[in-house]
Formats: sequence, C-alpha cells, structure tokens
Amino acid sequence: MGHTDRRAALRAHLHTAGLDAVLVTDLLDVRYLTGFTGSNAAAVVAAEPAGDLLCTDGRYRIQAAEQCPDLEVLVDRPSAPAAAARVPAGRVLGYDSATLTVDGLAAVRDAVPGRRLRRAPGLVAALRAVKDDAEVAAVRAACELADTALLDLLAAGGLAPGRTERAVATDLEDRMRRLGAAGPGFETILAAGAHSAIPHHRPGPAELRRGDLVKIDFGAELDGYHSDTTRTFCLGPAADWQRELHALVDTAAAAGRAALADGAGTAEVDAAARGVIERAGHGAEFPHGLGHGIGLAVHEPPWLSRAGTGRIATGQVVTVEPGVYLEGRGGVRIEDTLHVVAGGPAVPLTTLPRELVEI
Repeated sequence: MGHTDRRAALRAHLHTAGLDAVLVTDLLDVRYLTGFTGSNAAAVVAAEPAGDLLCTDGRYRIQAAEQCPDLEVLVDRPSAPAAAARVPAGRVLGYDSATLTVDGLAAVRDAVPGRRLRRAPGLVAALRAVKDDAEVAAVRAACELADTALLDLLAAGGLAPGRTERAVATDLEDRMRRLGAAGPGFETILAAGAHSAIPHHRPGPAELRRGDLVKIDFGAELDGYHSDTTRTFCLGPAADWQRELHALVDTAAAAGRAALADGAGTAEVDAAARGVIERAGHGAEFPHGLGHGIGLAVHEPPWLSRAGTGRIATGQVVTVEPGVYLEGRGGVRIEDTLHVVAGGPAVPLTTLPRELVEI
C-alpha cells in the first residue's frame, strides 16, 4: 500500500466513526499516512480526498514538498491547530485522544470554534497493526541486519570475559550502524550474571565473567522500521540450572510461537507460553507480557499479555519473548519477531539459532 492507499483506508472508517475528518498528530501516524519524516507535523484526512493536507513549519517546506507530492502542504505553526482550522465550520473533526495532549487539545479547540470535536482514539493504530508487504519486508530487513551484527560480534570474539556490558552493547550497536542501520531500534539491553535476572537492565561498567549468563535484547532501525531479538548465552560451560532454565524458556517460546496465528486471542497466545513456565513453578519469575507488535514503533499493538484483548490478525508482526528471571542468580529470555500469515503458523523474521550457545 502507498500512502494514498493508507489514507483511503482511514477514510473508509470516518463514516462509521461519525466523522467528517480526523486530525492526526502522532508523528509516526503522520509518517504512515503521508511519508513525511520531519520532527514537527500534523495531518488532516477528510471524508473527501481534496480535504487531506499536511501541516509543518518552515524548516521542512522543501522536505514536505518532496516527500508528499500528492498532498497540499500548509506551512504554519503550531501545526495541529493550523491544520484543524482548515476543516470547514460545522464539520465533525476527530482527534486521537491517546496521542493529543491536554494542552494540544485546548489549542485546537481555540483554533476551531465552529467545529465539533470528537474523540477518535486508535483509528490509525488499528491500521498500522496490520502490515502491508512493503512493511513486512522492511521489518525483515531490519531483523536480518541486526542478527548479522550479532553474529559478527560473536565471530570477532566480542562476547568475552573481561569486557564490560557497556562496551559489548556499544560494539553491537556500532556494527549495526556499519551494516546500514540508522541506529539501534532501542537502547540495547545487555545483562551479564545476576544482572540477567533484571528484565530491562541497562548495560553498565560491570565486567562479563566466566560462567555468566549473558542476555542480549537488541534491534536495528532501518528505513524507519524496527527489529527486536533476544538471545541468552553462557560464557563457558553452562551449569545444570542454566541449561534447565534455558530449556524451559525455549519450550515456552516454542509454545507461544505455535499459538500465534490468525484469529487467536492475544491473551490465549500469552497463556500458551505462560502456562509452560507456570507448570514448572516459575510463574512469578515471568513478570511481563509475552510480546507486542512492532513496526514504525518498537512497541505497538497488538499486545500479548494476560490482560490482552482482541485477536491476532493476518498481516500483523509480533514478538514472542518469554523469560524467567531468578533474582541474584540470572535470567533467560528468548525473543523472536514473527509475521502472522493466513492459514498457517506465524513466520519468524528473526533467524538466529535459539539453542543455548556456550562461548
């Protein structure tokens, strides 16, 4: 789908939502609908295509014209009120209450006294949750790049006792950039030894030691799209408890991947993996959801968790990432990014081996 097609898909939902137009203020939503990548913008998608427009400021006048040749570009600031003011009086204008701030809404209200404003949360998010072929290809390319960077790091001996967590994380991120990434998709989680039991540990000056479990949760940003992979290694021969813990998480991850299919409930997918861990007596040591959608944002709908609602749909790109974390000892997480396809199991876009690697 091109950006015109995406706006048309959004337009098809306006009548059902009782809207004449919708104001889009989240920058990733704006990019999805228009192709514009600047740091300040708002867009309007109207019931009639002639009413569509992008508003940004003077810094981006040339960029907006180049990236959005099929749209009217309004140069004004602040962009959201200026864009809203172009909607004719008497029309019903929707806005995403999940992304527009209270102050932003007040500014829009002041700019459009003759319009009726209506909350319309999640309209664009629902479209973004289902990826088109080009988006899937972009996520796959980001996954391949990131996974190649980690393999290069391992081949170069970069995961070794004596190096600090921060040094290894920086090394991995630099390798992703050299392979063409805009940068890491998010701050790399590299956690060694007891730190691996902290789900979102930030790498610091601690040195890797022989016998440590080393958890690496990383991703690349490429052409605006993200990857997300986690693998856990052991520096040297693994102890029995480390092998058992890794095998348990590997089994849970396989159950989650098998359950990730078109029509499955998001809570059901979480339960498939969580049940494996709970039956092993480690339910309390799996404190987070099983996974999340990924695309222009590293975390976006759908959400796989015990509290999840809704169902998985063909075209979604979702992570499956169970973990078990033993405080003071170490933890294991195994994560893959998968594409949900019709009539079959989800297809992994991440390709790294999942078995426990002893370095």
